Parts: sequence; C-alpha cells; structure tokens
Amino acid sequence: MQHQPLPSPTSAPMAFSARRIVLADREIAGTVHVAGGMIVAIEEDVFAKDAIDCGPDLLVPGLVELHTDHLEPHFTPRPKVNWNSFAAVLSYDAQIAAAGITTVLDSLRVGRDFDNAKGAGWALIELSQAIERARAAELLRADHHTHLRCEIPCEGMVDDAKHYLAQFKARLMSLMDHTPGQRQFRDEEKLRNYYRGKTVKSEQELDSYFEERKRLASIHTEPNKAGIVALAKDYGIAMASHDDTTEEHVAESLALGVTIAEFPTTLEAARASHAAGLAVLMGAPNVLLGGSHSGNVSARALAEEGLLDILSSDYVPSSLVAGALALADVPAVGGVAGAIRLVTKTPATVAGFHDRGEIAVGKRADLLRLTIADGYPVVREVYREGRRVA
Repeated sequence: MQHQPLPSPTSAPMAFSARRIVLADREIAGTVHVAGGMIVAIEEDVFAKDAIDCGPDLLVPGLVELHTDHLEPHFTPRPKVNWNSFAAVLSYDAQIAAAGITTVLDSLRVGRDFDNAKGAGWALIELSQAIERARAAELLRADHHTHLRCEIPCEGMVDDAKHYLAQFKARLMSLMDHTPGQRQFRDEEKLRNYYRGKTVKSEQELDSYFEERKRLASIHTEPNKAGIVALAKDYGIAMASHDDTTEEHVAESLALGVTIAEFPTTLEAARASHAAGLAVLMGAPNVLLGGSHSGNVSARALAEEGLLDILSSDYVPSSLVAGALALADVPAVGGVAGAIRLVTKTPATVAGFHDRGEIAVGKRADLLRLTIADGYPVVREVYREGRRVA
C-alpha cells in the first residue's frame, strides 16, 4: 500500500483568534492571520469571525528543542533490544509534535557505548537513514535537524563523526565527557547509583569499569577534542560545551569556539558562561523536579539570577513547555512572554533559525495552542507552517 504523506502547508488563508496571544515581549488579544505557511498579519483586539477560536487558551510559537535524548530510547527501548528504526523515528516524531515541539535537534551520540560491543556508530547511521526516509516520504510532523553528542573519551569517535558528516548534515555538536569523577559525575557515587539501577554489575565490576573508562579518557580525550573542534570548523557547525563545572572549564570552552553552555553543573560555571556571552541551556525536568537529579545546580536558581537563556526537554519531551511556564513567576524571566522565549525565540536565534520562534509577521506559522488544567499546560493543537500536525 502506498503511504499517504502528511498534508503540505496550505496557501489558503487561515486565522487564529485568542485572548492570550504570546508575542516575544508581551501578551495581546486578537487575531493571527496565516497564508502560505507564514504569518501575514496580526490584528490586536480584533477577533475575526472566520478564525479558529482559541478562546482563553494561550496561542504561542511552536517550541524549538536543541537537545533531546529521546530518539535513542525509542530505538533501544530495553537493553539489547533494537526496534525497527523507521518505526522508532515515527513514534518519536509523533511524541515530539504532541509535546508542542515544531523544530527539534535530534541528539545522536557519537562515540562507542562502553557497554555495547556493536558500538554507537551503527545506531547513529541507522537512525539518521531512517530520519531521511521519513523526511523524503513527507511523514515527519516536526522539522528535524541533528545535534551530535560527541563523547570525547571514546575510542574511534572522531572517525564516527567524519563518517556521519560525509553523509548527513549537523546543526550542532556538543563536547561531552561523562568520565567518572568528571563534570556531571564529579561525585562518583552518583554515577555508581545510576549504574546500580541500570545494570547488575557488582561493586568490584563497577570498580574495574570505572578504572577502564578513566584509562580510555586519559588516552583519547585531548586528541578527540581537537579532532571534533576541527570538524566543526570545517563544516561550519556550532558547538556547545556540556556540564562545565569550573571557571577553567568555561575558559577552555571559549577557547574552543563554543557558543552554547549546556547544563553547567555549578553556579560558578553558569556565571562565567553568562558573563562570557554564552547561551546557558538547562533542563526543563530540572525545573519541574525542583532540582537536578544528579545533585547539580538548580535551573530555577540560575533563572532567579538572570543566568538562564534556554530550556531543553532533555529526556522528557512534554516537560519543555511545562518547565518554561513554571518559571513565569521568576522576576528575571519576564512573565509568560519571557518564559516562552526560553523555548522558542532564544533557542531559534542561537541555532540560526531566523524564520521562526515568535509570533510575528513574516515568521513561519509554527503555532501551539495550550490550555491550563490543574495548573499544568496541556497541548491542544500544534501547527507547523500552518499545517496541523498534532
């Protein structure tokens, strides 16, 4: 049976009226007019009769996600279980769209999984090919791009990255180091607890495993870092640091040409990143859980100091808009408009998407209709370029 692609953006005019339209700097009531997948007019305090009536719901821009680890779990839902890659991509895409995300950077790992002899390079290519097939078939609801999560201590990861970039495009590359005793896992006990819940390794096996990871890091970290930075420059790909912990980490990131500071683990690192002009990105789950599950700095604490620029859903897509609105009460964030900027305009701008991220004339009609139920934002309708996708 031949597939039926999702409807293309329509050139027929359509409109949305709402009492709470969230612009980049304020809320208004009125009507947003769309044609050809673009916003063509905004009438304040005017409610067009033929418009889709959003009533008291919020009308906000489609969300822009720069770092989600959620695709790989769809592909490997259980240890040693690999799902059909095409089905995994479509399932993931549907979940992303249902969360209100219309532009997503799929975070794909480069660098071998220490517990997987088959290696991460295989999954990277398999998933990327599936994304391309789904895109060619016009089945994707969200606009997908790639964020390569480069695990610097891993053997062979620069070759994996070269192999990937010879076939596919990437919009962002992050420099990651999850070596025991480093950055996010300065406290090795927290990493031990993670593996205790994930594996059946004995304490002696964990000792050996950690020592081997440290040994590999001592060999590969510096040459791999130089190799990835060179690739990013050659291909014109933006770079992000990951889990910077000290001012020294931030200084090194700056020297490497990083523009985004992902998940700084301390207030010290966040302050240094912000002062240097890096866009500070934190996880929405951190906001909703009241702090970091790894015991690192709270995203709310950074927001209160005016140090937070971008939120990411990280490992829970539905957390993105909820985490943003949970910060609307923080004075430094700037109310609902400022909270929504954390997940729309700012990440779009930082990633070089200048045609989206806000409700404004001339921007893409990526729109999200939200209602608040029991104090929690519920996604009711999602439009990408004027086409309803969820």
